[in-house]
Amino acid sequence: MKLYYTPLACSLADHIALHEAGASFEREAVDLVTKKTASGIDFHAITPKGYVPALLLDDGELITENIAILDWIAGEYPALGAPGTLGRTRVLEALTFVSTELHRAFKPMWHAGSAEAKAKAKATISGLFEEVAGWLKGDYLFGARPTVADFYLFVMLLWAKRFGIDLPAPLFALRERMAARPSVRTAMRHEGLLAAADA
Repeated sequence: MKLYYTPLACSLADHIALHEAGASFEREAVDLVTKKTASGIDFHAITPKGYVPALLLDDGELITENIAILDWIAGEYPALGAPGTLGRTRVLEALTFVSTELHRAFKPMWHAGSAEAKAKAKATISGLFEEVAGWLKGDYLFGARPTVADFYLFVMLLWAKRFGIDLPAPLFALRERMAARPSVRTAMRHEGLLAAADA
């Protein structure tokens, strides 16, 4: 299978999850401005949506949308899901919140919003992080090991660092804990996100 990604985009969550799972996969970067892949293919030929992530399965099926891909990965690799009869539902609940609330709230930061829009976004994001900080059930969202929801949240925590948004202590600790995981370091190294001294 092949993951189409853009460095530091939400597709980083899928990249980390696949490494965490020990999956065998190829990866190809996508320039979201030119809509070209690293090999020069028009990304619209892969998916008419034109944005990442996209996961091409070995049977030729294509999955798009971050929540869908992360849910598929957790289904294939149950260790990346949450336990219990409501485990999948709880992970989807967390993924949806990260996507529709946190991810969306960063839009002015990435897309040249006004100073006022950015200030408002920072306040909104800080409040959302305060809420999420209360969800941790141990080292991670659902206990002692990370799920695909932690990987998506981690990307938001990296964005917070990029844009100078302070984190509640539990989420700062989560970001540091996640950043030390081999799967995270591997994915970040592949995406050129680690300084030479850290790689």
